[in-house]
Amino acid sequence: QVQLVESGGGLVQPGGSLRLSCTASGSIFSINAMGWYRQAPGKERELVAAFASGGTTIFADSVKGRSTISRDNAKNTVSLQMNNLGPEDTAVYYCNAAVMTTGRSTALYWGQGTQVTVSS
Repeated sequence: QVQLVESGGGLVQPGGSLRLSCTASGSIFSINAMGWYRQAPGKERELVAAFASGGTTIFADSVKGRSTISRDNAKNTVSLQMNNLGPEDTAVYYCNAAVMTTGRSTALYWGQGTQVTVSS
């Protein structure tokens, strides 16, 4: 079993910055991809940024140039730094990981989500 735990959400003023972190734990053999999605009220969940299989990074157009994603493979952690936040960034942010377990099965796992609200 694999668990993803997110941290770093909260209330941010417009123009501010935020750093989200996610740590995976449990029966992990390897993590093939890991990243962040978000879901705003009334909208579908969308990719924000991620490390794809092979290590390449992917960013949504809406966050390119103002976001960075980093990963610590030894700690099974991925972090997302977002700058110049606007109200459109308000959403629940979810960590996602494609994990091969010690039993050699592969599945996608999600964190419980962390709320990010951008408001003055």
